[in-house]
Amino acid sequence: MSGGEGRLTVCPTPIGNLDDLTLRALEALRGADVIACEDTRTTKVLCDRYEITTPRVRCDEHSERRATPALIKRIAAGEHVVLVSDAGTPLLSDPGFVLLQAALAAKLTVEVLPGPSSVITALVASGLPAERWQYVGFLPRKKSEALELFATEQTIVAFESPRRTAASLALLAQLDGERPVALCRELTKRFEEVVRGSAAELAERYRAAAPKGEVVLVIGGAAAGGGERSAAEQAVRALIDAGAKARPAATVVAGLTGVSANQLYGAVAAGGEAK
Repeated sequence: MSGGEGRLTVCPTPIGNLDDLTLRALEALRGADVIACEDTRTTKVLCDRYEITTPRVRCDEHSERRATPALIKRIAAGEHVVLVSDAGTPLLSDPGFVLLQAALAAKLTVEVLPGPSSVITALVASGLPAERWQYVGFLPRKKSEALELFATEQTIVAFESPRRTAASLALLAQLDGERPVALCRELTKRFEEVVRGSAAELAERYRAAAPKGEVVLVIGGAAAGGGERSAAEQAVRALIDAGAKARPAATVVAGLTGVSANQLYGAVAAGGEAK
């Protein structure tokens, strides 16, 4: 156990296949004074697999603020605290931000280990451009926010609930049925599957039966000019909010911006704002 300078280690864990634990992560987990877990029961499965006996404490979204002061005190006293989530890299739609910020504010040593991430795995597996991309956590629930996000010219990586996947794909297909999409399901697990195709194809595939398990969607960027189209769509929505009918509003904005009136009308109609 620790006997020198205390530190916080942010430690990725396997996203499915337990054999994906790195040697550095294994060393950190075995040598720490305590493991701060999103769920101690989930981490116990991993620890049992590798005969790790390090004590575990819960540090999830509900308990993180309560647990952080005690953990910071232990690090300041010279102990080694390892932070893990249930799977993958902590802080990516997982707890840990409060603890990390507290450690940095206290000027304590923080190290971050590289390792498994469903975000990176899905991005590479998608076969879509990875030079410019953005991770957005879970897709927005509001249609207007989702449509604005879909207008980006960058590749999008997002988590999605299986029960909402079909609706999100249908919304994207209404905006641009040819947009390339990869649905990555149960990555590194027994039933891993990567389905690639157009938004229209995937929307039709999952319309009748939702995908099972954990889903990561990778969406190709919009064609050049998507930023201008997004601004034009916002202008149409502003006119609708002011009392205008959707079709005339789209026609007016199209004349001013050069963006297709049909595209603008289709976007606001998909967002449920057409009148």
